[in-house]
Amino acid sequence: MARVSKSPKPRLACEIAADRVLVGRLGEDRHSLEACGARELAPGSVVPDLVEGNLRQRSAVVRAVQDALGALAGRARDVIAVVPDAAVRVVLVEFDTLPADAEEATSVVRFRLKKSLPFDVDKTRVSYQAQKSDNGVRVVAAVALASIVEEYEAAFYEAGFSPGVVLPSMLAALGAAEAQQPTLLVKVDARTTSIAILNADELQLFRTLENTRGVTITGEQLAEEVYPSVVFFQDTYHLNIERIFVAGISDIADAAPALHAQTGAEVQELVRSSQLGASTGGSVPRWRMAGVVGALIS
Repeated sequence: MARVSKSPKPRLACEIAADRVLVGRLGEDRHSLEACGARELAPGSVVPDLVEGNLRQRSAVVRAVQDALGALAGRARDVIAVVPDAAVRVVLVEFDTLPADAEEATSVVRFRLKKSLPFDVDKTRVSYQAQKSDNGVRVVAAVALASIVEEYEAAFYEAGFSPGVVLPSMLAALGAAEAQQPTLLVKVDARTTSIAILNADELQLFRTLENTRGVTITGEQLAEEVYPSVVFFQDTYHLNIERIFVAGISDIADAAPALHAQTGAEVQELVRSSQLGASTGGSVPRWRMAGVVGALIS
C-alpha cells in the first residue's frame, strides 16, 4: 500500500491502533529509534474493520496523532502510517508467471483476488510484492477498501502530516525480524492475533485471526491459536520452526513455554531493547512498538 515517491523514506512512523496512537522517530544510525511516544484513545474511538468506517471518534484520533507526532517530529511532516491489521486483508497467491508490465500485473493480481474478498475489488487499494517460489511466483498482496485507507490518510493530513506510505501493522512489524531460518512471528493487539511464517526472509504463511481476549490472552490460548498454522507450515514445506518472535503481550514468559513445547524453538520478544535505543528512556513498552519499529528499520 506504499505510494510511489522520489522522497527519502520518512524517519517518522505512527501507528493508529484500536486503543492508542504509537509514534517513533528513526535515529541517525537507521537501526534504532531515537524517540518514541504514545497517546491512549478512549474505547470505541477506532474500530478496525474491513468494510465499515474505522474512525468512530475522528476528532479524538486526529488530536492524538497531532499530539503524539508533534512531540517528536520537529519540522518533519512525512510519516509512515501504520494501520490495524483488521482493516487490511493480506493474501498470499501463487502464479506461474506475472506480466512484466506493472499495470498489467496489478490487474492480474486484482482479478485473482476478486473471489476471495468481502468487498468489490474495483473499490480497493492494492499493493503487492512478488517473490520467486518453487512453482513460479508467490505474491504477497495487501488490499483494503480505498475509503478505509483514505479515512486514515485524512486523519494524518488533518493533523498536519503527510502519510507517504501506509502499512498494515503486522507487515510493518516484519521489518524488525531477521528470518534466514524458518521463523514464526506472532503479534497480538486489542482485536486480532496475526501470524506470519518466514524462511530465507520470504513470507510463506500469513493469517490474521479475530482475538476476543485482546492483550490479556494467556500463553496457552495463544499457543492454541498458533498451532494450526505451525502444523500447516510443517506439512506443506517439510520444515520445522526454528525461532519464534512474539509482540503485543506484556510478558512472553507466560507464552514462551507453551510455544516452545509445540515447536522446540527458541521464543524471543520481536522488538529488542537495542532497537528502541537508550535515549527513548522506556517511555513506551517495547512489546507495543513492533509496528512502528519494523516500519522504520526495515
